[in-house]
Amino acid sequence: MAAKVDSIVVKGVKIPLIFEEDRRLPLVTTQIVFTNSGSITDKKIAGLAKFSSRILGEGTKKLGSNAFAEALESRAIHISASTGKETFVIETSSLSDEFGRSLKYLKELLKDPNYTPEAFSKVKTMTIGALKRKENDYDYVASNELKKLLFAGTPLAQPSSGTPQSVEKITLKDVEEFLDEHLVLSRAIIVVGGDVKLSDVKKKMAKLLEALPKGKAEKLPYYEASSDAKESILKRETEQAYIYFGSPYNMAVNDENYYKARVATFILGTGGFGSRLMEEIRVKRGLAYSAYARVHVSKSSSYLSGYLQTKLESQEEAKKTVKAVIAEFVKNGVTEDELEQTKKFLLGSEPLRVETMSQRLNRTFMDYYKGFALNHSKTELKKIKKLKLKDLNEFIKTHKEILELSFAIVTK
Repeated sequence: MAAKVDSIVVKGVKIPLIFEEDRRLPLVTTQIVFTNSGSITDKKIAGLAKFSSRILGEGTKKLGSNAFAEALESRAIHISASTGKETFVIETSSLSDEFGRSLKYLKELLKDPNYTPEAFSKVKTMTIGALKRKENDYDYVASNELKKLLFAGTPLAQPSSGTPQSVEKITLKDVEEFLDEHLVLSRAIIVVGGDVKLSDVKKKMAKLLEALPKGKAEKLPYYEASSDAKESILKRETEQAYIYFGSPYNMAVNDENYYKARVATFILGTGGFGSRLMEEIRVKRGLAYSAYARVHVSKSSSYLSGYLQTKLESQEEAKKTVKAVIAEFVKNGVTEDELEQTKKFLLGSEPLRVETMSQRLNRTFMDYYKGFALNHSKTELKKIKKLKLKDLNEFIKTHKEILELSFAIVTK
């Protein structure tokens, strides 16, 4: 059964419901997605959204972390919370026979989070420890530095997990206020799939969501990537140079031409050994083991980013090569052979991207979230199949903004 969009009404709020019935296994997966509630909302303290999601991983105040976890484990129920850039997601999974009970436990968690000094202190200690360990992960360091260059002065310039210093400032009151503001009906989208009937889902989810206040939705802000080509060099004790680069990419999240961007960036830097960057940087010059570039198009931002590692003495040559490859790409576009090979891969590998229910639900959610029709992904593949070389190259030439490259480099 294909995924479809329905809705339920709770406290006068109409909440979208994405649903797919699948009887092949006796399992049910449920997600409550809260929009405009991810790390992009961390205007007050960097890392607050992700920290708040970890507090929900500590169970209820009544049972505590261990007893709550044991209660779930005894019935093979899984409940977790996570954040993305734009969303806060609470997920449950269980056997279909335990679907009702899994929602019962989730309702208890929503009504009675473990807001105790002990749970708060535990999460803070673990979070700060993990962040300090990442200080020696130079891919992580360079990636964060690139975002500072592209999105200076915005929440996107901050690490989604925060820094040891910002996390140290978080208080239990901050967490309570964040969850009270963002875990509300007005921001919720429900995603359910598995061995369960839609009527049962609507009935049980309506009962669960009564635990949440109506709240209010807010428009998601949009942050433009900087078109000023900048460079930041961070000195560390390293044997390799970590080179991260990025630029604006002028495209709206619901742009009908996104399929062209998908094909173009696959050829430029997403397609592994067949990509231009890999060919020029690894195969021809031996400057790096891998080189990668992709386009990120979301409701809150749109930009191109890429990375590679190289020997310290090859740092400048690698940087010049990246600029030259992208300049050549924009000026002359791609070849017929590159286009045909990309079509074969994208069309041929499509079954692997929709083989699980989770993948199909996620795709349906993203189509809905971006404002497309539910069959948009299939429509996009048909467009890729019919894409002409002339049209693709004309599209590539219109995106000269990707030449305005900023570089974040960790080197010795």
